[in-house]
Amino acid sequence: MAPPTPFPRAVSRYRVPLALLVALTFLGGLATAVAPDRPAPAAEAAPARVTEVRSLLDRRARALLARDEAAFTADLDPLADPGFRQRQRDLFRNLAAVPLAEWGYLLGSGETDLSSLVPPAADEAWAPGVRLSYRLRGVDAEPSGQGMAYLFTRRGDRWYLNSDTALEPLGRRTWRGPWDFGPCQVHGGPGGFVISHPGGEVLARRALAELDGAVRAVTEVWGRAWARQVAVLVPSGVEEMSALVGPGFATGAIAGVAVADRVDPATRTARGQRVVLNPDSAGALSPIALRVLLRHEITHVAVRGETADGAPMWLLEGFADYVGYRGSGVPPRRAAPLLAAAVREAPPTGLPSDADFRGPDMELAYQQAWSLNEYLASVLGEPGLVELYRRLARAPASEVDELLPELTGWGVAELVSGWREYLAATFP
Repeated sequence: MAPPTPFPRAVSRYRVPLALLVALTFLGGLATAVAPDRPAPAAEAAPARVTEVRSLLDRRARALLARDEAAFTADLDPLADPGFRQRQRDLFRNLAAVPLAEWGYLLGSGETDLSSLVPPAADEAWAPGVRLSYRLRGVDAEPSGQGMAYLFTRRGDRWYLNSDTALEPLGRRTWRGPWDFGPCQVHGGPGGFVISHPGGEVLARRALAELDGAVRAVTEVWGRAWARQVAVLVPSGVEEMSALVGPGFATGAIAGVAVADRVDPATRTARGQRVVLNPDSAGALSPIALRVLLRHEITHVAVRGETADGAPMWLLEGFADYVGYRGSGVPPRRAAPLLAAAVREAPPTGLPSDADFRGPDMELAYQQAWSLNEYLASVLGEPGLVELYRRLARAPASEVDELLPELTGWGVAELVSGWREYLAATFP
């Protein structure tokens, strides 16, 4: 089950008072969907096959949106694995409450060699490139696109959908959404909605209670030029968490993850943005800790379109923590205990590097990043910090030395000097 494509490739280790938490930041239909998401036209070698399968996919999309289960399942191969047929019925039912604005499939030209995989009694088998294109109402301005490893079979003159797992031995896997893991319960409000499953109601209600306030808090800092509605997902367990964010990050140490399918630098927009909460670690958070976590992650959602791959981590994560902790009343020593100790013994001599956020001193680097953004807000003002983020986050870290004097009037050495004085005053 392929996770969203990470962009930018940055790991964000997220802290809240009295708890060590980790958050990973990913910068992770119809034939008439937006052009950048549309695969290349299907091969012309077998126009009848292409036409039939495309019609099959269109029928399934229309049936799902019309809530017609019989039509949705009519094109399943009658000789397909019974488990697959049941999972498709479950998928249809699990989506009943999800607020879909669009749902369809895009047929592409890439296909898989099936010489080693021929379903029994099939006259022909075909595995073209297929992408699910769907849009959540209110949250997604443009459709989200995900790869589906579908195997189609022909029996006589009719084509069927045979499997979405048969291609796994050949290296192709079907993307899984929340609806693949159980009935979806949707809890909504002005700031978006929370999708959970039976058993996840407590965390879902807690997240929903914080969602509107989190969206307002982020908007107060960043401005109104973002969707201002967020989809928060509460997975049922590790398997679903892994499908949504990747197996390397579906651990109990991760409290929240912001994911997106991709970012369009030209329009400065991102598609498929979601905030995913780990039910184990996020569920154990105190009210203030959950509030900080959601505001941190929703900040990443709001600023994603303005953030380039390779932008400095001290800015990306420090700014998200600045918004997360803003107005929380959490004392600096509780927000950054490692930094408080370090200021007395070994105050920073430079800006934290991207490597620091992945090494043994990762937690200290995140606390330094938060305090650095707090310092910048204290001298530039909050609008100045936001403008600094907008400019620096569009540039690779290698250009920071050149851009800082232009934006602030200071070089890196002057910035570090002023920050050290701020730290000494903050942690006397």
